[in-house]
Amino acid sequence: MPEGPGTDGAVLHADVQVRREGGAERAAVNVAVGVLLKGDRSFLLTTRPAGKVYADYWEFPGGKLDAGESVEQALARELREELGIEVDPTAVRRWREQLVDYPHALVRLHFCQLFDWRGELQMREGQRFSWQRLPVQVAPVLPGALPVLRWLEEEDGA
Repeated sequence: MPEGPGTDGAVLHADVQVRREGGAERAAVNVAVGVLLKGDRSFLLTTRPAGKVYADYWEFPGGKLDAGESVEQALARELREELGIEVDPTAVRRWREQLVDYPHALVRLHFCQLFDWRGELQMREGQRFSWQRLPVQVAPVLPGALPVLRWLEEEDGA
């Protein structure tokens, strides 16, 4: 992964004991991820829907970029499709990136902070949601979400 703002260049390896699908030369899948924050620094976590890899694990909402989409556009689309909320892509604040090597896929997570959205949360994929503060009170948490919890803790301690 390229070095740059919001990255430390390290790859997070999830479930290292499990064989990787696709071999060592897998292309990274780009994923836009929303860290929705309220004024009291609580943040939104949702569960992964039944039938998906890591079903019922808690994560920050988002999804894969479609061809030709920017991170901001993909995040606005995914939040509308999954949660029923509207986000202005120009209000999306890119924050950090993390490359995660899961057994099923290599993903580049583009974490974005959001402080403003419109609409009430609707769990359109049957997932659950919870507004959390540190330390989180839900489990299990998806491995790719763990760095975000550390980054939020670092910011709160600064």
